[in-house]
Amino acid sequence: MASFLPLGQRVLVKRVEEATTTASGIIIPDNAKEKPLNATVLAVSNEVKEDGDIQVGDNVIFAKYTGTELTVDGQEHLILNVDDILGILS
Repeated sequence: MASFLPLGQRVLVKRVEEATTTASGIIIPDNAKEKPLNATVLAVSNEVKEDGDIQVGDNVIFAKYTGTELTVDGQEHLILNVDDILGILS
């Protein structure tokens, strides 16, 4: 597995997969779904580690239309600036 360490005030996240069916059992097609705005933190830069606000494993909510998409080992990830993270889910 390749590793990736973000630089500056950045974190590497993986989007949390949304449900593909509604509560009533209706299947939502891929083209009708929006990409989720919450993700799990996979890696943080050294600068972010020093701040201690965001840690690996945190579930975060981030702003729409932010980040840079990256593929690592065939899986899609997102690199976010810390300023684009709106909050941490608990």
